[in-house]
Amino acid sequence: MTKILESKSLYEKLIEDVKKEIKNLGITPKLAIVRLGEDAPALAYEKGIKKTASLLGFDLNINELDIKASEEEVLSLIDKLNNDDTVGGILIFRPLPQHIDPDKINNAINPLKDIDCMNPVNRAKVYSGNIDGFIPLAPKSAVMLLEHHGYDLKGKDCVIINHSDVVGKPLSMILLAKWATVSLCHIETKDLRSYTKNADIVFTAMGVPEMLDDSYFSEKATVIDIGLSKNKEGKMCGDLNEKSVEGKIEAYSPVPGGVGRTTNLLLLQGALNFYKK
Repeated sequence: MTKILESKSLYEKLIEDVKKEIKNLGITPKLAIVRLGEDAPALAYEKGIKKTASLLGFDLNINELDIKASEEEVLSLIDKLNNDDTVGGILIFRPLPQHIDPDKINNAINPLKDIDCMNPVNRAKVYSGNIDGFIPLAPKSAVMLLEHHGYDLKGKDCVIINHSDVVGKPLSMILLAKWATVSLCHIETKDLRSYTKNADIVFTAMGVPEMLDDSYFSEKATVIDIGLSKNKEGKMCGDLNEKSVEGKIEAYSPVPGGVGRTTNLLLLQGALNFYKK
């Protein structure tokens, strides 16, 4: 029988852990959000963060700028937030408008408040194998979910279907730090099945609804689905065709109810590091 790696129990544990951290710090932590315009996905993301922040006792400092705001305006706001000691974390909603250079924005964020791991200082730490600081949230959540369910990654053959700076590359560094053997696949990979068929654990973040059926995996496989899109019926789903693999692989994380559930919690938890330092 295929095991479903839900994140509800991990989510509940994280809530209690973060509440205890806040109580021990004796503060009301604050997260600053910078959003340009009123893009629907960004507003939905903001709504989710508001809900989690309220649950944990976080203050939110929401800074909404016009979609046409200049690069100078955004940089000035970031500088202001960098120098506000009541703010523990800064989150810049993306994608940014085309007239704003993302590298300049990333460089401007104080590395101690860079909870989304966009500053090159924090990325360099991850790519050098230092996973104790800020890490992109989807990879962190994916590995945390596996370990919560008792998986030991040491010696495991892992395949990642994604090579981006926010998922595939940082995830590979986390797995290597835990002594897994890692293969990184992408759009130019020839014969994807030859990799996934031999893997103990497959991490997928393609954003292609329900593409991966049982023909991609062996019976020993565990699949961690980081993909998010809508299927033909308009329902949110991942890259994995869950019906196809039921009873044919060892385990998988569902979408929704898997990796995505804990990301907002980890985002806010990251902001506490500033107050500790």
